[in-house]
Amino acid sequence: MKTDAKMLKQPSFSKISTQSLGDRTSFVVLMLPFMILFTLFTVVPVLASIILSLFDYDMVSTPIWSGLDNYLRMFTGDKVFPIVLKNTLVLAVITGPIGYALAFILAWCISEFGPILRTFLAFLFYAPALAGNAYLVWSVLFTGDSNGTVNSLLLSFGLISDPIIWFKDAAYNFTIIVIVQLWMSMGVSFLANVAGVQNVSHEMYEAGAIDGIRNRWQELWYITLPSMKSILLFSAVMQIQAAFSIGAVITVLAGYPTVNNSLDTIVTYLTDIGTMRYEFGYAAAISVVLFALMALFRVIIGSLLNLLGK
Repeated sequence: MKTDAKMLKQPSFSKISTQSLGDRTSFVVLMLPFMILFTLFTVVPVLASIILSLFDYDMVSTPIWSGLDNYLRMFTGDKVFPIVLKNTLVLAVITGPIGYALAFILAWCISEFGPILRTFLAFLFYAPALAGNAYLVWSVLFTGDSNGTVNSLLLSFGLISDPIIWFKDAAYNFTIIVIVQLWMSMGVSFLANVAGVQNVSHEMYEAGAIDGIRNRWQELWYITLPSMKSILLFSAVMQIQAAFSIGAVITVLAGYPTVNNSLDTIVTYLTDIGTMRYEFGYAAAISVVLFALMALFRVIIGSLLNLLGK
């Protein structure tokens, strides 16, 4: 009798299956609008770029099949592409990790303050990314005549005798762009890190103290970082996108092309090829290579983040 009673209390297989099916249906319904938009505005353009990269197309004449000619031209016949590829990689390797680290460190530091001060500091760090053309202030600071703020100060102190044309001098323009990009890097990834640090359960810190964690650095390595893996991965993706997409800042501050192509990146070169020369097939091939680079760095960083807590 006891066994029969237990069997009566257990849910039947059909009921479990029905509940599971209902959960899956609700999940699909909720995700469907996002998946439709994601497919239309992300998957389809990527596939279209891959297909278009195999054609010679100028938007006027009929596309002509060229196979891998655009890629061969990119790596063997184009003297500018290796330069912009190197510039893009150097900028990404410098601004990406530093911006990523700054976004987390600042979020971790301001989490120690009260709600009001924390909100004010978060807004202060996020403001440059919030204002779309905030980087124009740097064009005023580094104006290439004696009226420019930096030139005026250096001249008044006798450190230079003639104004420096900052963005036309390859000795200075790269460093300035790196500084501007880092200044603007406290964007969505920074806010995500702020939210991630705040959402780590205090009970985990208490349990860690019982298990032998004695200082903040141990808390950071064994509790905070492993608890934020998903946030850190999202932040990394956003930083990769920002680091490999540097273009508008360079064009506005230094123009295009820059002196000796010293600042030109894949994005600025791609824009020139597509919108000025109308070589859409070649531009599509360049965009595919840029997408592949971003995907490669995403895999590398994801692998490194998986080592946290191990």
